[in-house]
Parts: sequence; C-alpha cells; structure tokens
Amino acid sequence: MVSSAASLSDTWRVGVLFSRTGLTAVTETEHFMGTALAIQEVNQAGGILGRELEVVAYDPESEPATYRRLADRLLTDDGISVIFGCSSSAERKAILPAIERRNGLLWYPSLYEGFEYSPNVIYTGASPNQTSFPLAEYLVRNHGRRVFLVGSDYIYPRESNRIMRDLVDSYGGKIVDEVYAPMAAPESHLRDIVERVKDLAPDVLFSTVVGRSAQTFYRLYRKAGLDPASMPIASLTMAEGEVREIGAALCEGHITAATYFGSLRGASNRRFTDNFRRTFGPDRPVSMWSAGAYAQVHLFALALERAGTLDTQRLVEAALGLSFEAPEGAIQIDPDNNHTWLTPRIGRVRIDGGFDVVWEAKAAVKPDPYLAVSPLGGRWIGEEAYVA
Repeated sequence: MVSSAASLSDTWRVGVLFSRTGLTAVTETEHFMGTALAIQEVNQAGGILGRELEVVAYDPESEPATYRRLADRLLTDDGISVIFGCSSSAERKAILPAIERRNGLLWYPSLYEGFEYSPNVIYTGASPNQTSFPLAEYLVRNHGRRVFLVGSDYIYPRESNRIMRDLVDSYGGKIVDEVYAPMAAPESHLRDIVERVKDLAPDVLFSTVVGRSAQTFYRLYRKAGLDPASMPIASLTMAEGEVREIGAALCEGHITAATYFGSLRGASNRRFTDNFRRTFGPDRPVSMWSAGAYAQVHLFALALERAGTLDTQRLVEAALGLSFEAPEGAIQIDPDNNHTWLTPRIGRVRIDGGFDVVWEAKAAVKPDPYLAVSPLGGRWIGEEAYVA
C-alpha cells in the first residue's frame, strides 16, 4: 500500500487503483502519475475548502480479480467512497458491482467501448463516437478499403471491433479478417498473426491489442518487413509511453485516434507538460493516459468544492455540467450520461516518438456512449480540417 502522510484527520480521503506492475504497467503507471500530479497541485493550492486530499493507493498488478479485491478493501476497511482508477474495461467491469453495491463513486479516465452507464461512475475517457467514428472514415479515405482487425481477447477489443466493422462497411470498406490474441499472448501466437497479415496484404490494420502483447506485436510487425508508410497499424490506445518502450523508429508512421497528444499546442498543455516533467523527470513522455487522469482529478476537485461532501449522490450532482480547461483543451461532464465532451483527433507517430496531429475536430464533441444519435456513416472528415 502507498499512502500520503495524513494531515491529522481533517482531510478528504480518496482511493487510487492503477497498476504499476503487470501486463498493462506502462499505461497504468501513466494514469497513476497524472493522478498524483493533480492531487499534488490541489494540495499545494490549499486543498479543497481548506482540507487536503489524502490518498490511499494500491497496485492491482494488472489483474481484474485483484482490482475487485482491492476495491472492496478501499470501500470497506479503508472507508473510502471515491476511487480514481481502472485502465481497461475488464478492470472496470470487475469493480463495478462493488462500487454500485456500496454506493461508491468511480472516476474512470480511459477511452472504452461504450454501451455502459452507471450512476456511480464518471466516465472522463473517450466514447466510441469520439474516436472510432472519425478514425474509420479517415482510414478508408486515406489508406484504403481493406481493413484487418486484430485485438486482445476481452470485452473492449471485441466491442470496439464490432463498431469498427459496421463503420468500415458504412464507408464502403471491407473487413478482410478479424483475429484475437490472449492478453498474455506468446510471441509465437503474435508472429502467426503477423504472417496472416502478410498473406492477406490489407490496406490498413485496426489494432485493439493492448499491454505487453501490443508492444511485441508492433516490434514483430516491423521485423517481418511490413512498412507503416504503406500499411499502417491504427489504434485507439498506442500512445507516447508505449511508443518509447517499443522504439520510436519501429513505430514511425503508425496511427492513433485519441483526444490528446503530448505535442498539442496551447497554454493549458504547456502548463501540464512543464509540471509533469518537473515532477517526474524531463524524459518522461506525456500521453492521453496521464493527461486524462490528471484532468479528472481537477474536475473532481471542482465538484467537491461545489458539493462540500463526499456523499456520492451529491458529488455526482455537483459534477454534472462542470467544465475544465484540460491539457487537451476545454472538456465538460455531460449531465445526460456522466460521460465527457472531448475533442477527437488523429495522430501519426514521428521518428522522435511524438505525434503529428493530422486531423482534429473543430470543437469538443458530445459523448454518445450508446450511439443513440451518432448514425453510422455520418461524415466527419469532410466537415473538418486537416491540420498537417
């Protein structure tokens, strides 16, 4: 357990559940650091209503079952009602029953597959209409109609690929294959998938492989002689930290759809990146994982200042409609569905490991987790501007 030094008993106690070890350690460590930085900033500014945030944090080791056990501990033994945590949908699904049963509140910073609503969750990551929709059109328009789907074998990849199948079809494209690998896939399994890609020669891949398996897959892709310039891998999750782990030279030319990239211009991102590197070191990459976790803590602080209590219902009521000038720009919690207005972007990996933003929406987009008002085939790219 990691806990901040308690300032007597007059603190707001919150829980943090992000893994620093295990299969998804790279991205979850970035979640953890973004959370820690925001909490440090809040406390250095005097706390909330004169009381600092006190943190009880555990490392669930990238295991959904461990997430479930530690969430129960936070909600019972530790007396915590607010948790910042979870990176993958498998982790979120693992703790959701405990959160709802004990009337806690989860702040969830990751993009996900949508089709969920809980009154006990504030979803600050991207919904499918903010990532998959513009990406599908961009890929078919710019890279070709033949798309290969590859993913890790759990709910987020399968649901994301279901959405992508429909989108690609709506834009006149074709799915040439759809394959899955275990979360801890052996290299031989991933090598077989790469060979399958070589045989089918699609125009582009859409990858929802995550964690260490994603890092291995990207390395094997280049080792097999496959060139991102002519056949890129497109992802919703491959960000700056994992690019560094893989090697930027091996990732140059691949594509990611996200609402934040470390290369974004603007005063809010400069403040964030300067503070992040001052705290964690100048060589630490910043990404959507750290930026999203950072922003949601500041949204929570605004909600707590408004509510004056950690009571879940009152805190949620205070949070709905709140806005914040995040590193990515202005964001807002939608009062209709507990999700967040975010600005869709598409980036291409540079040789230095950063991203060039090749397309972005003109403004933040309303989250539509159930795709209730986002018609398949709705035109994105033609209505927006290329920025690079």
